[in-house]
Amino acid sequence: MIELINLTKRYRNLHAVDHVNLSIGEGVRFGFLGPNGAGKTTTIRMMAGVLKPTEGEIIIQGHRLSREPSAVKRLIGFIPDRPYVYEKLTGLEFISFVAGLYGLEKTADLKKRIDELLDLFDLTHWGDELIESYSHGMKQRLVMCSALIHRPKVLLVDEPMVGLDPRGARLVKDIFREESLKGTTVFMSTHSLDVAEEVCEEIAIIQAGRIIACGTPDALRERAGVDGNLEDLFLNLTQGKRIAHENPLSSSQPRADRH
Repeated sequence: MIELINLTKRYRNLHAVDHVNLSIGEGVRFGFLGPNGAGKTTTIRMMAGVLKPTEGEIIIQGHRLSREPSAVKRLIGFIPDRPYVYEKLTGLEFISFVAGLYGLEKTADLKKRIDELLDLFDLTHWGDELIESYSHGMKQRLVMCSALIHRPKVLLVDEPMVGLDPRGARLVKDIFREESLKGTTVFMSTHSLDVAEEVCEEIAIIQAGRIIACGTPDALRERAGVDGNLEDLFLNLTQGKRIAHENPLSSSQPRADRH
């Protein structure tokens, strides 16, 4: 469903993302972990078509983003770390606006879909209220509604739990699981290792723009010789790696193919 081939983003001499290779199957809940500044958000923004790669290729369900950007974007739902919404619209108006961007016609089926999503994210009673009256967590849930309106095959999520209360966080975790059961691939970056351990079936750890580990949590624990939780694994793999990866021209990473 997702293939990243030598994906690279350079800013002058800085390799923000350095020849990343990943292959992720249909319906997989995939966690993208790394320290601050490791390249997580840059990678996701390139996958969403917001940033243009310096090198490499992004393929979504067989479509190359560089050649078929519109086709790829129709397959993707993007949830950024900081939601941007038009605060003078109501929640209903905003979701309808996003639906129009995807070319969805105003039909009874679309209205039903919008109502279902508002109910799913516990926003039904706020649909006719201006977004400026929403809390941060409500805005985040509204953006998630809009990202799912066109039934994407791939959901790109950058720090999904920021600003959510425990009830909202639990709701979002359950929705990610339900979407993956429908065949949607969820690609999620997060700083919360507890969230990654609870939700993700596979993970990749990125540091200084390079993938340093990829696989199931259990397989990575076995490879690293760690018996503890994902936090222990993360610290074991990232500590002591910084010097080896500070030089953007150092040796290339191994390819991390999972499917």
